[in-house]
Amino acid sequence: MVAEDEQHRDIIEQPALVQANSNRRSVSTLKPCAKDAYMLFQDLCQLVNADAPYWLVGMTEMTRTFGLELLESVLNDFPQVFLQHQEFSFLLKERVCPLVIKLFSPNIKFRQGSNTSSSPAPVEKPYFPICMRLLRVVSVLIKQFYSLLVTECEIFLSLLVKFLDADKPQWLRAVAVESIHRLCVQPQLLRSFCQSYDMKQHSTKVFRDIVNALGSFIQSLFLVPPTGNPATANQAGNNNAGGTVSAPANPGMLGIGGGVTLLPAFEYRGTWIPILTITVQGSAKATYLEMLDKVEPPTIPEGYAMSVAFHCLLDLVRGITSMIEGELGETETECQPTSEAASSTTQSSEQQELQSTADEMDKEIVNKAVWEEMVNACWCGLLAALSLLLDASTDEAATENILKAELTMAALCGRLGLVTSRDAFITAICKGSLPPHYALTVLNTTTAATLSNKSYSIQGQSVMMISPSSESHQQVVAVGQPLAVQPQGTVMLTSKNIQCMRTLLNLAHCHGAVLGTSWQLVLATLQHLVWILGLKPSSGGALKPGRAVEGPSTVLTTAVMTDLPVISNILSRLFESSQYLDDVSLHHLINALCSLSLEAMDMAYGNNKEPSLFAVAKLLETGLVNMHRIEILWRPLTGHLLEKVCQHPNSRMREWGAEALTSLIKAGLTFNHDPPLSQNQRLQLLLLNPLKEMSSINHPDIRLKQLECVLQILQSQGDSLGPGWPLVLGVMGAIRNDQGESLIRTAFQCLQLVVTDFLPTMPCSCLQIVVDVAGSFGLHNQELNISLTSIGLLWNISDYFFQRGEIIEKELNKEEAAQQKQAEEKGVVLNRPFHPAPPFDCLWLCLYAKLGELCVDPRPAVRKSAGQTLFSTIGAHGTLLQHSTWHTVIWKVLFHLLDRVRESSTTADKEKIESGGGNILIHHSRDTAEKQWAETWVLTLAGVARIFNTRRYLLQPLGDFSRAWDVLLDHIQSAALSKNNEVSLAALKSFQEILQIVSPVRDSDKPETPPAVNVPVSVLLGSISGPGLSRPFVRTDSIGERLGRYSSSEPPIVTDELEDLNLWWAAWNTWYRIGSESTKPPITFDKLTFIPSQPFLTALIQIFPALYQHIKTGFSMDDLQKLGVILHSAVSVPISSDASPFILPSYTEAVLTSLQEAVLTALDVLQKAICIGSENMQIMYPAIFDQLLAFVEFSCKPPQYGQLETKHIANAKYNQIQLFAPAEWVALNYVPFAERSLEVVVDLYQKTACHKAVVNEKVLQNIIKTLRFPLSLKYSCPSESTWKLAVSSLLKVLSIGLPVARQHASSGKFDSMWPELANTFEDFLFTKSIPPDNLSIQEFQRNECIDVEVVQLISTEILPYANFIPKEFVGQIMTMLNKGSIHSQSSSFTEAEIDIRLREEFSKMCFETLLQFSFSNKVTTPQEGYISRMALSVLLKRSQDVLHRYIEDERLSGKCPLPRQQVTEIIFVLKAVSTLIDSLKKTQPENVDENTWAQVIALYPTLVECITCSSSEVCSALKEALVPFKDFMQPPASKVQNGES
Repeated sequence: MVAEDEQHRDIIEQPALVQANSNRRSVSTLKPCAKDAYMLFQDLCQLVNADAPYWLVGMTEMTRTFGLELLESVLNDFPQVFLQHQEFSFLLKERVCPLVIKLFSPNIKFRQGSNTSSSPAPVEKPYFPICMRLLRVVSVLIKQFYSLLVTECEIFLSLLVKFLDADKPQWLRAVAVESIHRLCVQPQLLRSFCQSYDMKQHSTKVFRDIVNALGSFIQSLFLVPPTGNPATANQAGNNNAGGTVSAPANPGMLGIGGGVTLLPAFEYRGTWIPILTITVQGSAKATYLEMLDKVEPPTIPEGYAMSVAFHCLLDLVRGITSMIEGELGETETECQPTSEAASSTTQSSEQQELQSTADEMDKEIVNKAVWEEMVNACWCGLLAALSLLLDASTDEAATENILKAELTMAALCGRLGLVTSRDAFITAICKGSLPPHYALTVLNTTTAATLSNKSYSIQGQSVMMISPSSESHQQVVAVGQPLAVQPQGTVMLTSKNIQCMRTLLNLAHCHGAVLGTSWQLVLATLQHLVWILGLKPSSGGALKPGRAVEGPSTVLTTAVMTDLPVISNILSRLFESSQYLDDVSLHHLINALCSLSLEAMDMAYGNNKEPSLFAVAKLLETGLVNMHRIEILWRPLTGHLLEKVCQHPNSRMREWGAEALTSLIKAGLTFNHDPPLSQNQRLQLLLLNPLKEMSSINHPDIRLKQLECVLQILQSQGDSLGPGWPLVLGVMGAIRNDQGESLIRTAFQCLQLVVTDFLPTMPCSCLQIVVDVAGSFGLHNQELNISLTSIGLLWNISDYFFQRGEIIEKELNKEEAAQQKQAEEKGVVLNRPFHPAPPFDCLWLCLYAKLGELCVDPRPAVRKSAGQTLFSTIGAHGTLLQHSTWHTVIWKVLFHLLDRVRESSTTADKEKIESGGGNILIHHSRDTAEKQWAETWVLTLAGVARIFNTRRYLLQPLGDFSRAWDVLLDHIQSAALSKNNEVSLAALKSFQEILQIVSPVRDSDKPETPPAVNVPVSVLLGSISGPGLSRPFVRTDSIGERLGRYSSSEPPIVTDELEDLNLWWAAWNTWYRIGSESTKPPITFDKLTFIPSQPFLTALIQIFPALYQHIKTGFSMDDLQKLGVILHSAVSVPISSDASPFILPSYTEAVLTSLQEAVLTALDVLQKAICIGSENMQIMYPAIFDQLLAFVEFSCKPPQYGQLETKHIANAKYNQIQLFAPAEWVALNYVPFAERSLEVVVDLYQKTACHKAVVNEKVLQNIIKTLRFPLSLKYSCPSESTWKLAVSSLLKVLSIGLPVARQHASSGKFDSMWPELANTFEDFLFTKSIPPDNLSIQEFQRNECIDVEVVQLISTEILPYANFIPKEFVGQIMTMLNKGSIHSQSSSFTEAEIDIRLREEFSKMCFETLLQFSFSNKVTTPQEGYISRMALSVLLKRSQDVLHRYIEDERLSGKCPLPRQQVTEIIFVLKAVSTLIDSLKKTQPENVDENTWAQVIALYPTLVECITCSSSEVCSALKEALVPFKDFMQPPASKVQNGES
């Protein structure tokens, strides 16, 4: 028939079956041979079915076995006949299939071991030969004619699956497995099953059932019936197949020599099944299906069925994966060229191309659905079976095969995107890698997170996952610590675990791209294995064998020791290969590592056990190998390290996090990126950003790593950081004060490196950050040296600014312009500190502001250093600033600083500081915070004043200079009034400094070079000197030009003068306030009362002359009064007794203190100014006299200072003051001062006596009045020199003043002076004070001479001009002379001294004067005559008195001679009487009063009475006195006549 078909193929083009469609029964269309063949085959079926044949008439029966064999061979040999001819196909369907199904029935119904008696009808037993042959037929039918017999095949396949049931005879199951194996090696056939059944809606899921049946079959082989003998497969009738194979099941025989089995086998819960080698992989060579000669069912060796089933599984996996992957590869290669072609072809052909692409897409979609269905249908069963086998396998090769199958399935699922199944296979491999009980806990925790459903129930069919057996007969190769929160002893790794691990590594290495989320499973498992094996991370993240840190240390056999480096290597290679993954897979890998790391961190919480660093190390490794595309993984990578790992409480974990992070950053910066970093600023900032973020972590070890990283970056990449500088500087600046010394020190090291090496390489906009950072180190109080050095750095930075000023300025201006433009585009205001100033000036201002902050640091050393640096930099480099910027410097920097210092100083603590830490002793002038702040205040104020002084020409043109001046004066005032001697004195020094300012230079005499350039820098910090100072650095608009602009732009106008005057008057007001406040005595006094020191007062008063020069034009009387008050108060201030030895002159020398000198100088300056001043200034003379006279009074009446009790030097004369009374105040010795003042008064009066104001203001009277006090005290004066000086001064003054007084006699301006003068003479010449006992005779005579001088003055200056002098005054003088001419006896004299002490000379002088004025013959006016008459009457009365007294005394004394002085006196009187009478006679008679004559004559009787006296001297004098009386002897009448005529 085949031959016939061959011949006719050419003729019949249309196949016959198409015509024969109408009648299936009809055979007529068949050709002759074909008809015969048809009939023969039909009869064959009949015979096998035990029916009569139609065509082979005569054949009654045929052996069924033979019939089946014939059938099989026909079907096998001529498949094309059945496929081509419809009639034959019909036979297959109608005859063969029903026959097969019928013959199968005994096998289906039979249940092994069921009790026969239970069912009424006996069941036919299955029969091996027929059953086996039937299965062969079925195999052929399915293989050759599946496409014709889809429905029938479904039945056959279902039957096959049923034959595997555990209750079927063992041989039947074996043959069924063999048949199934034949199907498993044909993947295309399996694919068809899947398409025809599994994918149809209401059809049996045949393909799935086959796979699941195999799985259940394998399980059933391990789950032994409870009869106890595992290997006996009791077929009900065939006991003879029994116990021969049972021996090997005895576990005792299993292991010889440490658990190494003799045979490859599976062993599970005591069931031991050997593995037989049955076929070559990929072909299904059956054993029992070929036993055509056996009638009885053969005995099946133990393990045969298992082995076949095992191979079924392997072949199934291999077939499916190779088929699907092949097709996948094809579609991938097909798709690519078409899509490329489509883009390139012309318009016309494009349509066709698109069409074909669309068809292919449809095809691919269909294919994909089939592949997914196949995998979905089989994976559950496969996985269940393979996992069980893996667990049971004791043979390395078998294990390898199982793992390979699992790996290929996992990879396939991954490629098809079937996540659940992929994860399930990977989980299985992972479980195999870990010790038995270990696996469950770990993987369930991880899979819980990743897989939603843990029991793999897919489409309702649940697959039982058998948990691994515990007693594994595997060789233990390693013992280690489990990675758990609470370590529970040790765990053991077997060689199978290691084998699984290698598979896992292989999977990750080769199929990393499809792992996706399963990376977590893979990595978690690897992490645990690495932990158990004791691999520890080393640099770069590679794992190296290392000893476990604690616990019973890891035990590794030599077998595994040799494996470790390999495993370590593969592990590293695995992560290295991550560079070939696509971006998505890479992200999966990173995410998995991150979540793994999170778990490890959770475990490390709350205990300081060694943490698992696997994840962190591998993150580092992955980052390092993917540096070329670092951008895509940088954020998740660094984010995790930063936010989680680096902040972990476990220090080892933290340390590795930081190590990883800093290594990545350093590697990123050194990597040769394309384009290079210098052109890719965004990437550079991205790389540096985590470094900055680390600053928010508070752990010091992390920060140390961060700073070390910065240091290394600076050393390697410092030149190319560019826009990264702000970040790097930010890291240094973020170190806070409380972060420990070592951190601060490291950060500071970085900063020092930057300042010394990198300032020129960084963008100028970062300079401000450098200043801020350096300033912040100054403020750190951990380490004083760092603070001081950072101030030094600021100085260096300022120098750098100075040297590179022009470059920096250009760059900053360019940048500013760009920013300004951006800001305008965005519509926002450009905001930067000190905005209106140009950017370069802002840089300086930031530097100044930083130093300003340091000037108020709590530590005195820092304050001092910062202050010196600030003023030095402003002094040295201030000239670079734009003129307008000075405004900011003054207000925002200097005055702001002064305010803060003043506030701190006034609130500083007065408690004593015991020592300066350690054993440093503190000087007593610095032992309280207040005293230390005082030093700062002094420094600051002096610095600001110096700037005002040296930069006056810059500051004055600024609009609000006068306001600034006022503020400065206010600061000087508050400092001067502070209760601290050091501060107050320094304030005055600053005051003096700003007052020496010359007013700005006019155009005419402007210097060529601007004065400020040559201002020396006063104090340079330590040894740091500015290298830039020596060379002249002139900016384009140098100061000279600027000055030119200010002064030449408009002609100098007078406002300048006014402005100046206002400034000086402001200074005067401040001076007055300081003076009046500081010298005002306090209301109450106690131990702590503050009394200004002498140097302070001296300095204060010394300021006045300089100040006065500027304000003299407007200096008024009021101002003079104010000045007077201050001078007076200042002089009155006492000094503390402990200072007195230094200030007080020793008592013997009369020296002025410097304060007193200053006061007199001030007055002297004033007086000189008035002298040459205008008329209206001269009215101030009297006030100056008043002031001086007040000082003169101090000689006898020292001034009081409030209520303060002072010891006066006068009282302590010649006794040393006790210097030990601490609270005592000593008044100064005012005598020298008063005396000097008096000399000044005399001098001044000599110059100004005739001055109108002096006359009008009764200055002379005031002088006399003032002198009257010391004169009247005379011997009681505190110092003897005082009254002597007073007398000589009085004489000098009167010699000038009296002529003036006479001149103005008529005006009455001096009327009140005369009585005052008279009283003064009276008080002095007849003093009430008693001369001291120790006065020597020579002294006494000298003093008498002084008295005589006074009388001489009266006789020369007063009496001759009696007519111009009030009568009362002359009378007083006469009375006084009269009193003086009579000897007054003092009872205290001893006899010997008497003659001297009587002031004979004085008396004589008085008498002579009296006489002289009695007969002044030049009578010009009635006034003069009156004086003479007065003088005469006084004289005569006086003589009368003396004589009377003498006579009395003479009479009383008897024989005793009278005292010498009385005798002298009487002799003198007698001589005077004779002189008088002589004079009277010489005088013209009309000049002599009647009255006078009468008085003369009346003397006669008294004289006569004296005749009785005993003294010869008296007698001779008496004689002379009596002789002239002869002229009065005339007759009375004539005398009368004479008189009348």
